[in-house]
Amino acid sequence: MNSLEVSTKKSSSPLFMNLKRNWPLYTMVMPGVLLIFVFAYLPMYGIVMAFEKFKPALGFFHSPWADPWYKYFEQLFTDVYFKRLLKNTLLLGVYALLWGFPAPIILALLFNEIRNSKFKRIVQTISYMPYFLSTIVVIGILRIFFATDGPVNDIFGNFGAGISNIFMLPEAFRSIYIGSGIWSTVGYSSIIYLAAIAGINSEQYEAAIVDGANRFKQMLYITIPSLLPTITILLIFAMSGIIGNDYQKILLIHNEATYSTSDVIGTYVFRTGVQGDSQSYAAAAGLFSSVIAFVMLYLTNLFARKFSENSLW
Repeated sequence: MNSLEVSTKKSSSPLFMNLKRNWPLYTMVMPGVLLIFVFAYLPMYGIVMAFEKFKPALGFFHSPWADPWYKYFEQLFTDVYFKRLLKNTLLLGVYALLWGFPAPIILALLFNEIRNSKFKRIVQTISYMPYFLSTIVVIGILRIFFATDGPVNDIFGNFGAGISNIFMLPEAFRSIYIGSGIWSTVGYSSIIYLAAIAGINSEQYEAAIVDGANRFKQMLYITIPSLLPTITILLIFAMSGIIGNDYQKILLIHNEATYSTSDVIGTYVFRTGVQGDSQSYAAAAGLFSSVIAFVMLYLTNLFARKFSENSLW
């Protein structure tokens, strides 16, 4: 085979033809791919800290290895706070999933039932607004509203039912965390479901009307089944995030009085790794969380693939 034949064969390969035909699209995608690679994949090398006696002055490559290699994992699992951390992390994730995941679906279904298009646009826009407020602003608003001398306490006080500062109550922490999360994201998260609803063939609704189906039955037998593929994919991602709580918001809400319900793996990693200068121990805790998240993602995807036609892979 001469060089001309080899060159012709290479130029006619599917990969080469695809690159040649779609090079403008690949060019636009390349900056995003590079950003993900640099900021998401390259830092993954930092997990070696979990197996080293990491010293910042020596770096990843020269810090001595832990003896034994599982030293910091053993330290984590035998930590007096480990059971509390794991319990709080899982409970917070499960409650957030149970209350937060259905909320945008329900809101999207309600939006879909609004007949007045102008009113629908106004309501949707209002529901999106909280998403663009920073977490600090949201928690600041909550602290003002629920302060001892705040408006909420004043209203309850008029009825003889004054309450103390709920930010100091351990039993109120999960409600504050989950409620504020739903309020902030429910409107914006409903967009993807509204887009899926918009893609439903209108002929299905017309046929249902001819058959005498009311609005509720149309939603029950057409809209919701058509949303199931989208719901399944998003549920798989949500399941993997059960153990990945928003620890930044938790740090803004919790205090020593609420540690019994608010202290999670993320906040513990922050205290031990950043404040306690124990990077290797914090890396072990972070790696443990990542492994659990991956297992949850894999099992949920496996379950979805077995019992439905939709899965990530």
